[in-house]
Amino acid sequence: MTGEIQTFARVEKKFLLNRRQAEDVAAGLRMRGYERMAFGSSAIQSVYWDTPDYLLIRRSLERPEYKEKFRTRTYGQPGEGDMEFAEIKKKYRGVVYKRRTGLILPEMERALAERAFPEKCGQIGAELKSMMDRYDLRPACLIMYNREAYAREGDEEIRVTMDTGIRFRTDMMDMTRAQTGEEILDRDQVLMEVKIPGVWPLWLLRLLQSAGAQPTHISKYGTAYLILAGRNRIPGNGRKVYSIA
Repeated sequence: MTGEIQTFARVEKKFLLNRRQAEDVAAGLRMRGYERMAFGSSAIQSVYWDTPDYLLIRRSLERPEYKEKFRTRTYGQPGEGDMEFAEIKKKYRGVVYKRRTGLILPEMERALAERAFPEKCGQIGAELKSMMDRYDLRPACLIMYNREAYAREGDEEIRVTMDTGIRFRTDMMDMTRAQTGEEILDRDQVLMEVKIPGVWPLWLLRLLQSAGAQPTHISKYGTAYLILAGRNRIPGNGRKVYSIA
């Protein structure tokens, strides 16, 4: 459906696991009635937009109380008839707020190039344009990975995602091209995100503790930025040394 509009508000927590830990968590979820979501395993491409001097990611890496990102996203290997989403992601005091709209890929690419979203995108289209104009945003980094998502039928308040094969590139921002890039994590590592509406259920905390899951503040785009900054390939890298621990 073109002009699809979605909003989210939830707590998101990240964990860096090895494959064995990820299998233990997945087994525990299945015991609670959680199964891989209908789309199964999905390849995801996200283009993060930023200022010419990478202001948004530099701010994000400082871990302030409030931060915001702008990204576009596709699922699978997209073609001209598939959907592309444009999204504003904000985080304030640990709560993540997302507002996004989707259009058929050529229509979204035209809207982004012209910074003019069609009327069917509603208020979110206006917010996207405002953020693009306010920061003079442009495509900065393409992040690709494979995702498995777990939820329970009839109850998607708790959602767990596991991302592997995380890689990036800063050229060829066209998401319809081959999904090639430099890997961010070791091949044995899995980046898990737990998304909940608020209070953590005790059973989930016990499952994560049993698996030895340790929380992390790793950001996919942030890690790619740090890799490039260490090679002196982007501006702004001399301002501060950041940590993702």
